[in-house]
Amino acid sequence: YQSDDPSLSSQQSVIAMLPRSVITAAKAARFGFKRSGFKSSSPVFANTCVSAQASFGNNKQIRWHGDGPGPDAPTVQLTFVNPDDSETKITARVGETLLQSAHRTGVEMEGACEGVCACSTCHVILEQELYDDLLDNMEDEALSEDEEDMLDMAFGLEQTSRLGCQITVTEGMDGAVISLPKATRNFYVDGHKPTPH
Repeated sequence: YQSDDPSLSSQQSVIAMLPRSVITAAKAARFGFKRSGFKSSSPVFANTCVSAQASFGNNKQIRWHGDGPGPDAPTVQLTFVNPDDSETKITARVGETLLQSAHRTGVEMEGACEGVCACSTCHVILEQELYDDLLDNMEDEALSEDEEDMLDMAFGLEQTSRLGCQITVTEGMDGAVISLPKATRNFYVDGHKPTPH
């Protein structure tokens, strides 16, 4: 199927013709059936949804679940500027995300979605040079659509804002200064704050 609308890519044309239930199911598969509340007893349907998401979704974002690099990984020194303007110096492991580094070392970075690029509570503000360096090393030299969408909801958005769950610590980040915003927007009504695991 090809749309007559020249402004739509072939990927968007195919997605546009899918029933809403399939798109919703694909999103549920993307974030995990349990978390989304979507339930299906059919493994074939579940696999179809995962395939649909893999085919049509933006797969540039990081979806990290696990412990990250071990204690033998190379390390770098980072400084977090907290919301109260105090500084916290940490040793981050190369290969983990900034969110993982923050949680492992006790830095107050929320991460309500637990690092799957589905919220803006790990919002960080980078120095311009670091922001540019990270962008230069990204595919297409651009943020993923998912990260941009989540940043649109971030409190205190700046030109160099990023999500901590989407930044992998590299050796080139040694000595970097990362600022935390004055507040975050957590849409849980009960004030839920996940415990890092």
